[in-house]
Amino acid sequence: MRWLQSLWLLAVLLLAAPAQAERITVAAAADLKFAMDEIVVAFEKASPSDQVEVVYGSSGKFHTQVRQNAPYDLFFSADIAFPRALAKAGFAASEVRPFALGRIVLWSASLDATRMTLDSLADPKITRIAIANPRHAPYGKRAEEALRAAGLWEKVEPKLVYGENIAHAAQFVQTGNAQAGIIALALAVNPELARKGGYWLIPDTLHQPLEQGFIITRRAAGSALARRFAAHMDSPAARAVMTRYGFVLPGERAAN
Repeated sequence: MRWLQSLWLLAVLLLAAPAQAERITVAAAADLKFAMDEIVVAFEKASPSDQVEVVYGSSGKFHTQVRQNAPYDLFFSADIAFPRALAKAGFAASEVRPFALGRIVLWSASLDATRMTLDSLADPKITRIAIANPRHAPYGKRAEEALRAAGLWEKVEPKLVYGENIAHAAQFVQTGNAQAGIIALALAVNPELARKGGYWLIPDTLHQPLEQGFIITRRAAGSALARRFAAHMDSPAARAVMTRYGFVLPGERAAN
């Protein structure tokens, strides 16, 4: 009888135990830092047993890491070309989904950027200008394209300091290590940066579109949580957050 009592107690404990929480890791382009943080907080509040950890960085580096089987369950890229390449190579468990268009701005914490244009960067008084590294950061590539289109690249290239990603470039300006920078609108409108300086929106005619997209990675093929979070990005609440941070959503037009 004692063993029956022990078996009964074990069954009760197993039934009383909460379902095992799921956890996913998201690799996200640095321009998403503030918007994605808000989206994740709301998602976890609605589903408290699940955990979503987000790692921010450059899209190009994440692309390489996913190909090397890094432990990321979703990959949100500032350049949709990176997830498309991963899907083509068999590293995706979903189709590539566009989720936003990014915008770039001229921003400064020490100068009134609202009264500046790209031509202002040629001023000899401005000696250090921050952009993301064009070799692997989509925002850096678009910054270079804009400067070249404006006929300013050769004039300002000696002044450039390169961040590993767009958030790092913004940090250079925020800390005074650069007098101005070309950063993501999504970062410039965050209250933390908005309190320290204004911005000038760079015309999107000066650069290729910053079309952004994401995938569920191959390693998360069986993850229900990854699929739920992917679906959540299409929810009205998530879309409202993205819009508030200056992203242009699929099917919408940019406001200049």
